[in-house]
Amino acid sequence: MEHSHRYHAYPTQEVAERLEHHLDVHRQLYNHVRWDYTNSPEDDKPSEYDQNNKLPEWKRKWPVFSELHSKAAQATVARFHRNLSNLRKKKEKGYNVGRLKRQAPTDYRSVTYNQSGFDLDEKRGRDRFAYVRFSKIGWVKIRYHRPVPDHTSIKEITFKKETTGEWFVSFGLETNDADLTEKPDVNSLNTSNSVGIDLGIQNYIHTSDGKTVDWLDLEDEYEVLRREQRKLSRKQKGSNNYEKQRREVAKVKRHIRRKVLDYQHKITTWLVREYDAVFVEGLDVKEMLEQSHNARNKQDAAWRQFITLLDYKADLYGCHVVQVEASGTTKECASCGVETAKPIWVREHSCPSCGFECDRDANAAMNVLQRGFSELGLGWPEPTPVETALPTDTYSVSAKRVVETGSLGA
Repeated sequence: MEHSHRYHAYPTQEVAERLEHHLDVHRQLYNHVRWDYTNSPEDDKPSEYDQNNKLPEWKRKWPVFSELHSKAAQATVARFHRNLSNLRKKKEKGYNVGRLKRQAPTDYRSVTYNQSGFDLDEKRGRDRFAYVRFSKIGWVKIRYHRPVPDHTSIKEITFKKETTGEWFVSFGLETNDADLTEKPDVNSLNTSNSVGIDLGIQNYIHTSDGKTVDWLDLEDEYEVLRREQRKLSRKQKGSNNYEKQRREVAKVKRHIRRKVLDYQHKITTWLVREYDAVFVEGLDVKEMLEQSHNARNKQDAAWRQFITLLDYKADLYGCHVVQVEASGTTKECASCGVETAKPIWVREHSCPSCGFECDRDANAAMNVLQRGFSELGLGWPEPTPVETALPTDTYSVSAKRVVETGSLGA
């Protein structure tokens, strides 16, 4: 299983200048790979393998490329072809896509060393610091707030300069399947150790056993962001004052992203530790954001990111995480299956067929739970939710409880 650890980096001024230089040379290499591909005949476009073989020739012709580590240069070539592949996939799905654009200095902000060209010295640092050496660049100090686990291997290391001007180092880690926590047997799953999750609007999540987790309050942060953006609009673009204020805006946006991600880490860790199986709606987030109503709240929810965190933590903590079809979970009665149309402002489910009544989101979460059991090829343990231990009332799980539970492993 692959996952990553990210660390704040504190390069010296001399090393930071070399990082900047290598970042710019890699950007030039990326643009040259793009130029070489674009100007090749349509029936003879070079592959990633072909362009890797051209690297020695390019280094002789343009000595600046010789300053790069060979594996890092190959990773830059791979980056172009990975972007090209993603563009093709979008085109196949019907999206109107153009061509890959030339990378400007403000767009290209990271470099990856794959397999070799780096070293980690955990003993050199003190007070939770360590050092990473990048070939042809030097040693970079990082805040080593969580050590790399003994049972994992470092496959690649990436350094990145954020829009705020800060440096970060990310380790791409690989864990052997034998070292992961074993997942419980599917046949042992029941309604007491499994949960369905409705990703809601009134609450951040609503579980099938009646728990709710409140939304993260970001109103103060957005007020600060609006204030800083107003200041930026009054600066002359391209001036030193504009650049200084742009960084202030970037810092506020970064703070919001970090706060959301931290909250999601703690909720997802709580879920995979609390239950043996977690079933969640497989949402088309892009389509939801394109709708006119409530788009910002949906973006703040970062539901795709939430589901991604659940997926990778499922392997780490030995939990089954299954995405189910989201369509109809709100309309369908969890008791009898009859569909009833509900406008967004109707917050209660009342079935005209069987009389089953509960919270709208609780009903959706129960349907997610039932679909999850079906997805795993299991029968529903009890005839209907009314006759099981599933509560029809709800109670809120405080943010404090989620933080205390999730902080141990987030």
